[in-house]
Order: sequence, then structure tokens, then C-alpha cells
Amino acid sequence: MPLLETDRLFIETGIPDDGGRNLGVIGLDDPNAIFREVLIADMKGIAINYRLAPEHRFPAALDDALAAYDWMLDQGLIPENIAFAGDSAGANLALATMLSLRERGLPLPIAGGLMSPWTDLAAAGASYVTRADADPIHQRPMVLALARNYLGELGDPFNPLASPLYADLKGLPPLLIQVGDRETVLDDSTIFANKARDAGVDVELQVWDGMIHVFQMFGAELAEAHQAIASIANFLNRHLHIKAERGPQ
Repeated sequence: MPLLETDRLFIETGIPDDGGRNLGVIGLDDPNAIFREVLIADMKGIAINYRLAPEHRFPAALDDALAAYDWMLDQGLIPENIAFAGDSAGANLALATMLSLRERGLPLPIAGGLMSPWTDLAAAGASYVTRADADPIHQRPMVLALARNYLGELGDPFNPLASPLYADLKGLPPLLIQVGDRETVLDDSTIFANKARDAGVDVELQVWDGMIHVFQMFGAELAEAHQAIASIANFLNRHLHIKAERGPQ
């Protein structure tokens, strides 16, 4: 796919794999669900096929995401025309990539859209208890097992590039975070959003009533899912200035 400097690029990091990162992938039956929404705005989309755990543990996926971003800049794209998005562990990877770029002094993408982000591999949030009966997918022992699979037995779940909740969040671009209020990983979103705001990050947090982990995958069945995907598209369009540049239709 040829890329031009003026292209608007949507990078989706929620790719299913065998390392626990197959949870809550957008559009399991229709993997292009979110792409349909953003491509309305003439945006190109790239999905990163990063290496998988347990064969390739942390930070292999992060290294691959950084390499993909470097490649896009080498193609002449400018960061102001790039936005990240991801779901669940893919949202973790999107955040970790932005944090790593900042630490390296490299330009960050213009915005990030995060769906049910897994920001705390230590699973320390109170919602792992308070939402345990309401969440049909994730329980804390399962989440901790997935974290060990990704990090390895000696891996540190408090490493800020593995668990963005524990990072210094200063300098991140505007973020949209969507999460269902039935999720055990709810606090991964709410606590992260509060911490990011305290660090001066422009954060929009949407807690969707009655929704489960990455409910956006059910865009064909749930009105809320379709509305949430449209909200992500609007957020990305706004920060990429696509509608303003195209003018009234």
C-alpha cells in the first residue's frame, strides 16, 4: 500500500494471537468493523502483525510496533497524520508504544483510541472483585495467568512499558478510552484515565452502561457497539482534522 505524506493513517494494534492477546478483538466475525467506520473519512488503516507470546515474550510485540512506526515515518508520513487505536491488550500495546516513543524523544502520533485497555498486568484494581460476578469473560486468576504468559515467570508486571498504569504519563497525546461497566478490568481504564488527567493529558473516558469487555466487536448486534465505534471514528477524525479539511459534504 503506497503511503503519501498527506495520508491519514489509523493503526490498529488489537490483533488476535496465542499469548492472551486474543481477548476482546474487534470484529471476531468481522475483523474490519472499526476500519469501515474510520475509512469513511478517507483514512488508510494498518494492522500490526506483531510477534506472539509465549514464543516471543515482552518486549517483542513492543519492538515490532516501534519498528512499524519507524517504517511509516521512513515512508514520509508525519506524526500529525497518524493515530493509534487498540483493544484490550492491543490498547496496552498502543500505550506502551507511545510511551516508548516519548522516552526516545521521537514524535508521537496525534491521538489514541483505546477500547477496554489492559493497563495493569498486576490486576490490582478493586473492580477485579467488585465486577467479578458481572463479568462473563475475565476473572483475576485468568488475567494474571495471561500476564505471566506474556511476561514470563520472572517478568515484572509493574514495568511501565508492560503496564502503562505505572508509567509517567506526561506528554501523551489526546486519548479516548471506552470501557464497559461490567468489566473486571474497569479500573484499568478509570484509574488510568484519572492518572493521565493528573499528568496533563487530554482524556475522554466513556463508561458504557451494561457493556462487557470490548463490546465494540458486536457492532452488528448491539446499538451501543455501533455508537461506540462511531464515537471512536469521530474522535480520530477530529484530531486528524479530516472533516474540517474536506469541508461540508
